[in-house]
Amino acid sequence: MLRAPQARHRRHRQRGVALFVVIVFVMLSMLLALWASRTSLFNEMVVGNDADYQRAFEAAQALLQDAELDIRNQKSDGSPCAGTGDVCRAGIGEQIPLEAKDVGPLLASLEAHASKCSKGLCLKRVGKQDFWNNSDASEGVTLAQMADAAVGARYGQFTGAGTGDSTNPINPILQWDSNTPATQGGWYWIEVLPYDESAKTAALIVDAPNNYLPLNLTPSVVYRITALAYGRKQGTLVVLQQTYAPQKTKD
Repeated sequence: MLRAPQARHRRHRQRGVALFVVIVFVMLSMLLALWASRTSLFNEMVVGNDADYQRAFEAAQALLQDAELDIRNQKSDGSPCAGTGDVCRAGIGEQIPLEAKDVGPLLASLEAHASKCSKGLCLKRVGKQDFWNNSDASEGVTLAQMADAAVGARYGQFTGAGTGDSTNPINPILQWDSNTPATQGGWYWIEVLPYDESAKTAALIVDAPNNYLPLNLTPSVVYRITALAYGRKQGTLVVLQQTYAPQKTKD
């Protein structure tokens, strides 16, 4: 007669244990779901950051090409440049040197500027080279000084390459106007690196063993181009550099 109450007491205790086990499994399921959501969010952030970097990288490459066209005095389609104002450097004093006599006056005018640059043309940089990582003026020129309308060059500014408009941009990163902040879009700077005139026939370029080619530079100038492009996300920044030597083709 006394066993029935004891059986009922055991069943009550078993129900309490089952509830505890269910709670534990629910908590584990919630933790797994939270971990899965955080992993998915992290992967999305990684993919998004990589895509933004690739867009900025392609924009920096476009800036390098635009700078080459600027040096060659060509439009974006490769035709001879003609324009007014900044386009084709028609209305400004900073000109790409076409002859040896043009190099000296250009370098002298650039020397007068604190940044040693004007309208995208610069003297050879000295001191801290990676100015894009410098925010301390005591250590050299800063990115804030270089990313200025009077110092750097924007995409298409001197070649007339179209950028579309704010509603239909050709390249959302390179789209710019006079109100675009310095920390958006892209910039390029061209360092003018003169060689001695004897370098024209100094046979410095190696074609094959014991077979050298002359530089054929007119004038004797090589250019170092630095292109900088910001991504759409804060913190995305791509900087590319290349040395460009426009060769003169012999007739």
